[in-house]
Amino acid sequence: MRGIFYSTSFLAFIAVGVLSLLWTPILWLLLLLVPLFLLGMADCLQAKHAVNKNFPVVGHFRYLFEAIRPEINQYFIESNTDGMPFNREFRSLIYQRAKASLSTLPFGTQRHVYEPGYEWLNHSMHPKQAQHPAPRIRIGGPDCVQPYEASILNISAMSFGSLSKNAILALNAGAKLGGFAHNTGEGSISPYHAEPGGDLIWQIGTGYFGCRDKDGNFDARAFQERAVSPQVKMIEIKLSQGAKPGHGGILPGAKVTEEIAKIRLVPAGQDVISPPSHNEFSTPAELLLFVRKLRVLSDGKPIGIKLCLGSRTEFMSLCKGMLEAKIHPDYIVVDGGEGGTGAAPLEFSNSLGTPALDALAFVQGALVGCGLRDKIKIGFSGKIVTGFHMARALALGADFCNSARAFMFSLGCIQALRCNTNHCPVGVATQDPGLTGGLVVEDKAQRVSQFHERTVEAMLDLIGAAGLESPDDLRPWHIYRRITRVEVQHYGQIYPQVDTGVFLEGTPPPGYHFTWVHASSEKFGHFQNHASPSPLTEGTHAWPDSE
Repeated sequence: MRGIFYSTSFLAFIAVGVLSLLWTPILWLLLLLVPLFLLGMADCLQAKHAVNKNFPVVGHFRYLFEAIRPEINQYFIESNTDGMPFNREFRSLIYQRAKASLSTLPFGTQRHVYEPGYEWLNHSMHPKQAQHPAPRIRIGGPDCVQPYEASILNISAMSFGSLSKNAILALNAGAKLGGFAHNTGEGSISPYHAEPGGDLIWQIGTGYFGCRDKDGNFDARAFQERAVSPQVKMIEIKLSQGAKPGHGGILPGAKVTEEIAKIRLVPAGQDVISPPSHNEFSTPAELLLFVRKLRVLSDGKPIGIKLCLGSRTEFMSLCKGMLEAKIHPDYIVVDGGEGGTGAAPLEFSNSLGTPALDALAFVQGALVGCGLRDKIKIGFSGKIVTGFHMARALALGADFCNSARAFMFSLGCIQALRCNTNHCPVGVATQDPGLTGGLVVEDKAQRVSQFHERTVEAMLDLIGAAGLESPDDLRPWHIYRRITRVEVQHYGQIYPQVDTGVFLEGTPPPGYHFTWVHASSEKFGHFQNHASPSPLTEGTHAWPDSE
């Protein structure tokens, strides 16, 4: 192809020269030919890109098409139901509810209802009137002086830094309008979280941003100064997140402005990668002491933990620690290994951590079996978009739900998949002032509130159609999943059901026995077992009885 380039260039210049003798204006064509020739020569001489070297000039079209491939897929190729990570049907629903516009579906479902994986909730022949407004969830046990009445749907953790200041302002203002909570993410409380005055859940990650000393260690005084703010309703210790379980938070250097560096106490312009684990504790028992310490420093506010479930033995170790120390968090948020808003290595998002529904079912069973469930609320954070998603999580044991990406869509996110590049085209996930200015806070705050209101209403309507009076009435057997084209099971059959306190009686059911026996409050870490895991118990499809 280089030979064709040389010969074509030679002939083009000769042709222009000859024709210019007859018609002088054709020399203007050199303004196009000369730059193309210089580009082609540069391609021939460079050594980095084989495509460009072998196909001068035209090879650049390959990179152009590759750059716009996500947009081509999204707008011209994907159907309404096969886009990832969120399909067009879900994105359109969020936009419509956020704008308070028509959000009904014509002509029937586009789902393949006989394909494995299809899920549904059965309706009743005697439906109930939907309960409005949604009930509030009281979070905070007897050790809490300031329990919090939480909404059943809240904004999940997203930091200032990963999101723009306008996005944070709009989310918090929307939370205030709708009466629900806004999680700060591990990047700490910024002025843009505080300005609108919406309820905050302050998340404390391994970097201790907002409450760290110059060496990056936890600073109790700095924590206390912020934690006692009336706007801060709960404190959340992040152990892991679904986007990158077992990995510290990642904020690319392009997003670390001077302002963000000052808030987080880190150098500007450099990647901020939090440590993979906390240095304030290294065992379940020490984690619980840290929970108690934060509760005291915050004047008795609810303290929770967020985790993506990994080693089940480690979670059982935490449960044993609660029983022994008689200390427990006020809530646990279960995230899913399928990922979230955070920038993450591909292997971590694709292949690490327990998927959200499996994790929720296990955590629910573990707390019930230990007799701790009535003391601890469970939150669920795993691709909550619709009222059915909420109902499904509540049926599996969650008390409330958190959503991150759905609220990003309500701000105008178009799933351009550029969150980690600082080039978000709609100003949501960028610190570029030229892009963030396109996000109008007052308008987007209304959309955030409206999406929340209509999604919760849809969930309540579903529950009423099922003949239930309250979200509290949902149980695993209300949700059905098609296993094969001819086999259907409800969640009570798919996931192991546990009786209250059975672990304390020494009779953990299959799926929990191994983890309970080998758990210890004195250590995190896998039990070293080289034997093959036992087979699945008949009728139990969620996990084998092993670590």
